[in-house]
Amino acid sequence: MLLTVQSINVAYGHAVVLKDISLSVDIGEMVFVVGRNGAGKTTFLKTVAGFMKPEKGTIIYSGKQVGNTGPERMALDGVRYVFQDKRVFTNLTVRENIQLAAHPSGERLDAAIEKVVQIYPPIVNFLDSKAGGLSGGQRQLLLLGRALIGNPRLLLIDEPTEGLAAGIIKEVFKVLEQIKGSVSMIIVEQNLSVVCRLADRVYAMKEGRIPAVFSEQREIQDRSRMEQYL
Repeated sequence: MLLTVQSINVAYGHAVVLKDISLSVDIGEMVFVVGRNGAGKTTFLKTVAGFMKPEKGTIIYSGKQVGNTGPERMALDGVRYVFQDKRVFTNLTVRENIQLAAHPSGERLDAAIEKVVQIYPPIVNFLDSKAGGLSGGQRQLLLLGRALIGNPRLLLIDEPTEGLAAGIIKEVFKVLEQIKGSVSMIIVEQNLSVVCRLADRVYAMKEGRIPAVFSEQREIQDRSRMEQYL
């Protein structure tokens, strides 16, 4: 397994948000986490990414225990977090946004730009425009492209289709479909059309726990079972 999370608890002060959470991701797997708002999904991604520390339990990534490793080290070790809020550097150009991602990974700028253009060709028309002028969907596609710079091993993607129009959701779906199998992913997502079509495994989260795991394709295709957790 690339990532194994074993019985972690995570708290904000005295409030325990994640309770005895266990999850695994194999190399090349696309794993989804579904659940209502406030279920603990984003907290879980932040914990794997190193922004939060578990109070108990272990996180093993690439054979090493990383529960106390910070986000900078996790990123350099190949774990990339795509935030829910479509956060880009609005005052920089799209090219400069890509350059900022390329620099710490040691990837050449032209190669990094090519990676982003490959997954979303229209971005080539905006390379010298301020990223703040991009639509929400264009920002999301830029962030997905940036996350692939430096050949990461694990992507953590938080609500990639939230707030997007149907047309751009199709573009995001195409990108996820395109990169599936080339990198491991944990994706928090509410859009069950995307989940059912792409997931290798689905974890349902409710009130900080995981009450159900859907591993067989016939289970994943049964939307009614997952809907009860949304």
